[in-house]
Amino acid sequence: SNARPGRALLLATDAVAHKVHVTRNLRGTSSLTVAVEGERTATYDTPPAWVKQSGDLVRVDLGKGVTVEMQETVLILTIPDYGHIRVEVTGSGIQTDLPEGKTPPDWLRATSAKFDARPSLGQRIQVSRARMEVHRYFGGWENFFFPFRSELAGSSFPEIIRLAFSSDRRQPETPNWKLIFNTFWNNPDWQHGNVFIALLETFLMAVLGTLTAALAGLPLAILAASNFTPSQVLRFAVRRVFDFLRGIDMLIWSLIFIRAFGLGPLTGALAIAFTDTGSLGKLFSEALENVNKRQMEGVSATGANRWQFYRFGVIPQIIPVFVSQGLYYLESNIRSATIIGALGAGGIGLMLVETMNTQRDWENTAYLILLTVGLVIIMDTLSGKLRKRLIHGVAQKNSINQ
Repeated sequence: SNARPGRALLLATDAVAHKVHVTRNLRGTSSLTVAVEGERTATYDTPPAWVKQSGDLVRVDLGKGVTVEMQETVLILTIPDYGHIRVEVTGSGIQTDLPEGKTPPDWLRATSAKFDARPSLGQRIQVSRARMEVHRYFGGWENFFFPFRSELAGSSFPEIIRLAFSSDRRQPETPNWKLIFNTFWNNPDWQHGNVFIALLETFLMAVLGTLTAALAGLPLAILAASNFTPSQVLRFAVRRVFDFLRGIDMLIWSLIFIRAFGLGPLTGALAIAFTDTGSLGKLFSEALENVNKRQMEGVSATGANRWQFYRFGVIPQIIPVFVSQGLYYLESNIRSATIIGALGAGGIGLMLVETMNTQRDWENTAYLILLTVGLVIIMDTLSGKLRKRLIHGVAQKNSINQ
């Protein structure tokens, strides 16, 4: 089997934690950098407390008794209950010396080209001919609210609240609350502003596609219903149109429209509209064929014209189906719009693919997934309440009329 559960666990860890790299370059000038992975400007000017540098010697404390010492081209990894592993970069390659009498553990991979050790899930040591690199994981999303170089970075929540209501401005021309919001909104590493716009784009893509499908599906459903359209040929033709539209998967429609109109939200909305017109049209036509004939006959007996006939005799009976199915498809289409967006239609789906392609920003990927799930939950809650209110109101009105 090619399954790699260890890699899946690592990606899950990356999604809920951030990684700090301690890197020592071996080519050119021997420089030391300490930086948060995946962030553009998150390089420490002064190493954190768990990284000690004394001249050419660098000591890194990875916690749980695991330490790393780097000096010139030699790295010494100390593991409790195992001993010292010595790694040296030589002209012929990388030489690894294990403690006397010890066998290589499962978490160690050592060749003449590369040394890679992962004593635990939150610790990793890599050595190549070009560099020595030590990784340490910390729980949480680093710099989620404010950028690493921001003057607000590292501030606690109470400090931010006090600053927001303080009359002593950090920047004379900008109120503190606006400074806080702008710093958060324009965070270059998490891109909250761009993420919100992408999420809104995905939502509007789903709304536009679903609304178009519902409005187009209802009149077509009347033509497909046997009790409203006597022409069998016309009914057959409309029903085959429904089969054609919903028979082609939404992703295929999306690829067709991307080819026709190019990348953008329009392609996603059209793909949703075409697929759901077939699905909703079929559901609406079946609902129309099951309406109460007595109510329609009663409206006709009053001398109502054709518009009044549909307005008072038909539409009140199918509103529950129209609303419930429309809202259900809207919830589903938010997920579909995310997938279509990944193909090039834009929105949160495209951002999701971009973060996954880097294979370094899995915490950003988790952030986008949580926002998408949150949007679906909100839509499910709101649509459920709206369905109950509308359907209950229609039921009461129908009972009064009867």
